[in-house]
Amino acid sequence: MVIETEILPFWQWLLYGGSDDAFGALPWFFIAMITAGVVALLGGYLISAVRHGPIEGGDRTYRVVVGGLKNLLVLSPRRVYALARLTVQESLRRHVLVTLAVFLLILMFAALFLRIDQPDPFKLYVSFVLTATTYLVLLMALFLSVFSLPNDIKNRTIYTVVTKPVRPGEIVLGRMLGFAFVGTAVLAVMGLASYVFVVREIGHTHAIAAQTLQDAEGGGQKGRTETANAHRHDVTIDREGYGRTDSVQGHWHEVTQTGSREDAQYDVGPPQGVFLARVPVLGKLRFIDRLGEDKPRGISVGNEWGYRSYIEGGTQAAAIWTFDEVTPGRFEDGYLPIELTIRVFRTHKGDQDSIDRGILGSIVLRNPQTGLQSEMQSFRAREYYVDQQYVSRKLLDSDGNPIDLFDDLTHNGQLEVWVQCLKDEQYFGMAQADCYLRPRNQSFTVNFFKGFSSIWVQMLVVVAFGVMCSTFLSGPVAMMFTVAILVMGLFKDFMLRIATGDVYGGGPIESLIRIVGQQNLMSELNTGDVTTTVIRTADAVITFPMWVVASILPDFRGLSKVRWVSEGFDISPSLLAQDVSVSLAYLVGLFVVGYFFLRTREVAK
Repeated sequence: MVIETEILPFWQWLLYGGSDDAFGALPWFFIAMITAGVVALLGGYLISAVRHGPIEGGDRTYRVVVGGLKNLLVLSPRRVYALARLTVQESLRRHVLVTLAVFLLILMFAALFLRIDQPDPFKLYVSFVLTATTYLVLLMALFLSVFSLPNDIKNRTIYTVVTKPVRPGEIVLGRMLGFAFVGTAVLAVMGLASYVFVVREIGHTHAIAAQTLQDAEGGGQKGRTETANAHRHDVTIDREGYGRTDSVQGHWHEVTQTGSREDAQYDVGPPQGVFLARVPVLGKLRFIDRLGEDKPRGISVGNEWGYRSYIEGGTQAAAIWTFDEVTPGRFEDGYLPIELTIRVFRTHKGDQDSIDRGILGSIVLRNPQTGLQSEMQSFRAREYYVDQQYVSRKLLDSDGNPIDLFDDLTHNGQLEVWVQCLKDEQYFGMAQADCYLRPRNQSFTVNFFKGFSSIWVQMLVVVAFGVMCSTFLSGPVAMMFTVAILVMGLFKDFMLRIATGDVYGGGPIESLIRIVGQQNLMSELNTGDVTTTVIRTADAVITFPMWVVASILPDFRGLSKVRWVSEGFDISPSLLAQDVSVSLAYLVGLFVVGYFFLRTREVAK
């Protein structure tokens, strides 16, 4: 995983937006609400004018809008609470707790099917519990929200509500809050059960296999652990009785020896390096080509995804990251943790060693002012693997002289990290987020439940859409409509890129013609100048409403934080606040829309 976009501070995101945005999220929200209101007002007037004439239609529209706004301002919290409580009771009668029972049953048997001998079992287990929870909770929210109100209308049980002094807005808001409470309670139990499951399955220790211990050079011992969780480690213990294992399945263990050699006892600690919540510090990236000249980007290897560019191996080509605020106070442990997620492009398979162990690369630290460089440190780059480098404060320069990381290689807190590919005819692909510093970690436990809060955010949006659709559609139709919104929300980014022409192959019609004619996506459309113009004009007509719909849709893929937690990245409070604000904005907007739909619907009249 890479963090491709900068995470803005919450207030900047809310009020001003990023450098490419004209407004912040709050101004855009008001613009969207005003635009939707104007469109709805015009549409309502036209319908009313057709039915009752232009004057009577205008009068009816005015009374509906003014009366509706007045009713929205005088909602009764007591009646909303009562309706929300009835909604909770209704959900319990509809056996909503079956969802929780199914989830607990899945966890009971999950360990039988999830392989613990995977290269990264932590990622597998965390992804599993978060994904399973997401599907179950969203399906539960979907079925509860879309069928409740239509069933009440169909069974005429809503008559006992609307004949009392209860406003339509209170009905809609009570339903939304009641379903949200049920989903929150179920999600909280799932989160606790999932956390216990993950910690219990991933947390483990080892015993030292005493028969494998041998004396090591310079004192101390070397040996191996016994097998646990389908793996074992090599162990190195120094003469003082302290040591550690090698890294297997993305983790290692600390080892402590007590007692003499004959009566020695070995304590192997819990796994280190798995329960992480990284806080990455990103730098600014630039490139040097094979001739040593500065370039804003590397070269292209023909990959359609242009996020990364590449450097050529065995040449002067390098990717250079410049980091700020590299100070001893920020890196208190006395070393600099660097993590790399480099992509490898092979022009040939290479020898067996390079296939198994990756492509050889190098890291050099450089002072951006004086040009002083550290001694080259090599590493092996592998696809979809986070390479961790811990650079000691005491280093050697390129001539073998001792230097200090912070005193000699930084200038006003700035440090350059140069990465090169050392293998001829091979390439490293890199983007700005592929190299970062990790000065600290946040609590994994807190981050785990932040991941569940992202599921809660999605649940609120589904509930809001489901209740809104149920105010004017029958249950099955409301379900299909809400499912369509959910599916399209998962592909919102792709729809926006199609609508804005930011994809290869053109718009929908042009892409269909290319598919039928088996034409290359990168070549010019081969239909003639006039026909091509007509096709692209038709695509422009189609893509505009597509852009409008995609802009309104919630970005469910962006709201999901499964990969953040499973790959060990901290979900920042600012990002979490942004997602919660987005869900509340949908809740408010859909509540208003649902209220007007229900108010204009003939219920118990």
